[in-house]
Amino acid sequence: MDDDLLPPEDNGDLQIAFIEASNERAHFVIKNSNLETANSLRRTMLAEIPTLAIDVVEVLDNTSVLADEFICHRLGLIPLSAKGIDELLYSRDCECDGYCELCSVVLTLQAKCESSDVMKVYARDLVITSSRGNQQLGNPVLTDPDRLGSCIVKLRRGQAIHMRCIAKKGIAKEHAKWAPTAAVGFEYDPGNRLRHLDYWYEEDPKKEWPVNEQHLNMDGVPPQEGEPFDYDAVPTRFFFDVETVGGMPPDEIVTKGISTLQEKLAAVIQELKGGDAGDNLDFGGAQSPTMNGMGYGGQDAGYTTPYGGGGPSATAYGGATSAYGGNPW
Repeated sequence: MDDDLLPPEDNGDLQIAFIEASNERAHFVIKNSNLETANSLRRTMLAEIPTLAIDVVEVLDNTSVLADEFICHRLGLIPLSAKGIDELLYSRDCECDGYCELCSVVLTLQAKCESSDVMKVYARDLVITSSRGNQQLGNPVLTDPDRLGSCIVKLRRGQAIHMRCIAKKGIAKEHAKWAPTAAVGFEYDPGNRLRHLDYWYEEDPKKEWPVNEQHLNMDGVPPQEGEPFDYDAVPTRFFFDVETVGGMPPDEIVTKGISTLQEKLAAVIQELKGGDAGDNLDFGGAQSPTMNGMGYGGQDAGYTTPYGGGGPSATAYGGATSAYGGNPW
C-alpha cells in the first residue's frame, strides 16, 4: 500500500482512505487534518461512545467454588451486542426505580451440574429475559468457532449457579467495561521528521525502533540523512487502526465518534453564545447508572460509582460489548 490510496490531487480538502476494513478492524488514513482534531476523534472513540455492559448482578444461587464477587466481575467482562443502543435510555435519565425495559436488558444465567464430569458454563448460556428494541441488543458476543463465548465458571456434581444480570448503557469514561474498542492505533509522522519523539535506545535506534514502512510510504518522502530541520512543519496525515471488541462494527465506532465529537463541540459553541438554550444541553459527561434506585449523593454527585454494600445484589466490575456480524464495507 502506498500513497496511491489517496486522490492524486491535493487541494487542501480533507481526504480519507481505507487501508484495511473488516468486521473487526478499520485501518485508515486521514489527510489534511490537524493533530488536535485527529487526537480528539481518537479519544472520543476510546471513551465516549455508548455501549452496553452488565452493571448489576443479582445473585440468587451460587454453590460453585468461585465467590459471588468473582463471578460478577467475570460477567461484567463478557462482551454484549450494542446494536440499537441509541434506543436505550441511560439509567440516570429513566424514571424507573432501579431498572426497566427502557433503560436496561436483563439476562439470566442458570445452570446445575448433575453428572460426574466437570460442567463448563459459557457466555452462550446467558439468556435474554426482557423485552428489547431489537433481537440483537444485549446478546453475548460469540466469535469462537464453536460459538461458546467466554467461560464463566466450572461446576462439579451438585453445584449450581443462578444469577440475574442487568446490562445498562454507559460510556468508557465512566468504566472501561463500556469501551467499544479493544485498541485504537494512532500514528503520525512515522519517520519522526518532526522530532516529536526522542527514542531511547541501547545501541542503534533504527534497529531497536522499526519503522512502519507502509505508513512511511503513504506519509510522503522518507526523511533523508542530514536534511535541515523544519521548525514550522506540522503533521497532516494521521493513521488510525480501530479494533472493535465486537459490540459494534468498527465503521460504526468511527461514525459515532465523529457525531459525538460534533455534538460536544456544538454544545460548547452554544454555551459560548449564551442564552437560555444552553441550559438544556447534555454534555454527555461520565455518570454512574443508578443501582437499584440509589441516588447520586455526595460531594461529587453522579461521578462516583455506588458500588459496594451488602444485600443480595452484587455489582459487575468489568465488561465490554459485542458483535452482530455483517461486513459494513
